[in-house]
Amino acid sequence: MILRAAAVCLALALAGPRAPDPLTVSAAISLTDSLEAVARAYAAAGGDSVRFNFAGSNVLARQIVNGAPADVFISADEAQMDVAERAGAIDRGTRVPLLGNRLAAITRKDGVSVRNVGDLVRGDVRRIALGDPSAVPAGVYARSYLQAAGVWAQVEAKIVPVANVRAALTVVENGSADVALVYETDAALSTGAVTAFVATGPAAPRIVYPAAIVAGSRQREAAKRFLSFLTGSQATPIFRRFGFTTFAATR
Repeated sequence: MILRAAAVCLALALAGPRAPDPLTVSAAISLTDSLEAVARAYAAAGGDSVRFNFAGSNVLARQIVNGAPADVFISADEAQMDVAERAGAIDRGTRVPLLGNRLAAITRKDGVSVRNVGDLVRGDVRRIALGDPSAVPAGVYARSYLQAAGVWAQVEAKIVPVANVRAALTVVENGSADVALVYETDAALSTGAVTAFVATGPAAPRIVYPAAIVAGSRQREAAKRFLSFLTGSQATPIFRRFGFTTFAATR
């Protein structure tokens, strides 16, 4: 038994120190492609291992408030970050406005033609997909836009609420909806839909993605390094390549 225990200790010593757990980043699903590209650049620069939990920001905020393990939270809107902050679930001193986006209307390539928000009231536009406008940031932005544009009352009965912005993209691509209001960055990635118009002018919502370190993070220093990378000179051009604007100062 003594020899066996000694052999185990020797094997552990030879194996070296245990690799740290990956950093867990809970992020809005609309960031999937851009953050995966950023993570590859981070790894190439010698950064820590990162794993992502992508979902609707309202789902992520609820998870974090309820104690789900995470180190960094990136929301698609200020409201869901506020939910986490009010619950004491993020470190408010680390919160930064990371990215900006715009709202876009998409249709199938062979589908109905719309050129502006006023066209959404037409009879041939029967179903309009949004992230759930009562909870999902993209849907909240979309409802705000339609209300500000003065057409919400006329199109409310056409609304098809879905779980997140990527689901809204999918239901247009598969023909289950005629139009969807999604982020411009998601519209640009679609191969089955086209951008009909982008929300501009006074009715267009201001879309901000804030980021912060989760209060319960067990890898705070690693979280600080990744958050710094997100706002730095290597990540910024990647985000811009995917169509985002950047707010945080380059470090």
